Amino acid sequence: MRVLALLAPFVLLGVGVLFVAFSGGPRGARRTYLTRGGRGAGVFFALMFAGFGIVLPGVVIAANETALGGTGPLASEEASGELAEGKMLFGRNCASCHSLAAYNARGATGPNLDQLGLVDQERVLNAIRIGGTGDGRMPPGLLAGEEARAVADYLATVAGRTGRP
Repeated sequence: MRVLALLAPFVLLGVGVLFVAFSGGPRGARRTYLTRGGRGAGVFFALMFAGFGIVLPGVVIAANETALGGTGPLASEEASGELAEGKMLFGRNCASCHSLAAYNARGATGPNLDQLGLVDQERVLNAIRIGGTGDGRMPPGLLAGEEARAVADYLATVAGRTGRP
């Protein structure tokens, strides 16, 4: 998927260059485009708009959802089962406050989870239960049960592993 996402713009650009070349240069291509020249030009522009507007963003979005993290070594690891659930729950409940490079989260109020040192499952579960450090800046009990464990597993797996500060 990643290779397709990387190559698609270049393929579309190459098709555009061929269109200009076969239209007789930039002036001919402009004339063909402005006068809605021929059936070939219409098909070309429809494919170009569909490729850049629908297919390419879809490929990029699909490729990002399957990875454990969006950056560094985690981008090539698959998120499955509880880790995928934890990633989704982190995005819904935690990413607005906390920074986490693996999720590309840039939270404004909570601590950067990549810079906390050891982030293990028990530490995360305790923070969720009491509300961070218990000083009232994070509401206690945002998640419970399996959802809290899924987020704790996800964070214990990805926090601090992207090679970024």
